[in-house]
Amino acid sequence: MLLAALVLTAAACLRSAEYDEQYTLFLTAGTPRPGWPETVFPAGTVAAVQAGHASLAGIAQDLRATDVHPPLYFWAVSVWRRMFGPGLFAARMMSVLCGLVSLSMVGMIARRCAVGPVPAMLLTLGCYGFVYTNAIARGFAPAQMLTLCGIVLLLGRRPLLAGAFLGVACCCNYLAVFVAVAAVIVGGAWPALPTAVPFLAVDAWFFVAQHAARPGQFPPFTVGPSLVRLAGYEVAGVFGGLPLYVDGGWRVAVGAIVGALAAGLVVLVALSRPLSAGPAIRLVLAAAVAPPFGLLLLGAAFNNTPIELRYLSFGLPFIALLAAWVCRSHRCRCIVMAVQFAAILGLLLAPRTMQPARAAATEAARLVGDGIVLLPRGNDGVGIVGAFGIEAPPALPLLLVRPTDPIFDRVAPYRRVVLAQLSHDPDSSATLPILRAAFARPNWRRVAIGSNLEVYERTDDGG
Repeated sequence: MLLAALVLTAAACLRSAEYDEQYTLFLTAGTPRPGWPETVFPAGTVAAVQAGHASLAGIAQDLRATDVHPPLYFWAVSVWRRMFGPGLFAARMMSVLCGLVSLSMVGMIARRCAVGPVPAMLLTLGCYGFVYTNAIARGFAPAQMLTLCGIVLLLGRRPLLAGAFLGVACCCNYLAVFVAVAAVIVGGAWPALPTAVPFLAVDAWFFVAQHAARPGQFPPFTVGPSLVRLAGYEVAGVFGGLPLYVDGGWRVAVGAIVGALAAGLVVLVALSRPLSAGPAIRLVLAAAVAPPFGLLLLGAAFNNTPIELRYLSFGLPFIALLAAWVCRSHRCRCIVMAVQFAAILGLLLAPRTMQPARAAATEAARLVGDGIVLLPRGNDGVGIVGAFGIEAPPALPLLLVRPTDPIFDRVAPYRRVVLAQLSHDPDSSATLPILRAAFARPNWRRVAIGSNLEVYERTDDGG
């Protein structure tokens, strides 16, 4: 547990601010869609806007109008931020606390499965997706914690209380429903339904208002590419992005090693015949496979591909439990853990596994001189602006840009501009080519290239 506290806290501290986390911070500050100035403003304005406090009713109203998530996590993090401060690190520490509780629940489930709790907990902590989702300010960590509590209660034959926990988990994140449904069906825990239904009704009330809020967020559904994407993210959830840490032929070699190790674990589980094992192992198996199957069904139903590493995080503790169950020898466990913890070191330290807001903001501050930073506003002025703004020095001058903005009218007073090349959504992706083409004019020259940015200087007097 001490090792877990150190790893999760380090991840919360060392990783750059992320696009999606800004929705958490702005929503709970009472400004789900900020109205930014059309003129240059200091980056410190972003943190000031995020320092507000929304009411619980205001959060519910804004969620139904602007987002695609249930309310419970945002209500909880709103209270947490009032107690511990409005910053990103404070919000992330709530996820860290949830992760520690989740890990203790894994130990309890391991005992029910006649598996050593320490190997099961270490293999869970080694899962890249587990550390990642329990160190960011989103609703995955509390939903996972509550789901694991529900499974512990189901194994302890307390279905009514288990149903309440599973229902509350779904009120933190809709995707927790996959594990909840699988656990109830496989465990035959139908008495859990009465206590889960009220929370599912709240989910339905929010989902009906939100389901069409983000059209085009995911590509259309096709079976083959979806299965490939699913397999890749499942392996990455357990073993991380190790191939990303090397280049050239080494990347292929490392990818092959990781893929072979993952395939070997699948074969070991199959040969161990979990379906003929005890009810606890069958329940763990169902919970492990429920998220990928659920995402495939969801994609087929809505004709999209909602497959991301974090969406699969709900099954990772159960995959780790299965790995602890089939890896009986100390050597086998050590091999798996060695690969996992190499990936965790990369999660903590490797820029290639992080979103670029921190690196770009740091380099922009170094290169801006007496100029300004041009930053794509993005779809709604939330994800890109928030992440870059809170990572940048408070005095860094920012100018937000849309694809249709008259760029040269807005930069006329400045001889130097830093173009932050951050594209996380369709609007920002459309903005960047326009900006690069604009500064290809003869009276501008590129003087520096950095991490996700380019620096241009005027070569005339601006006339």
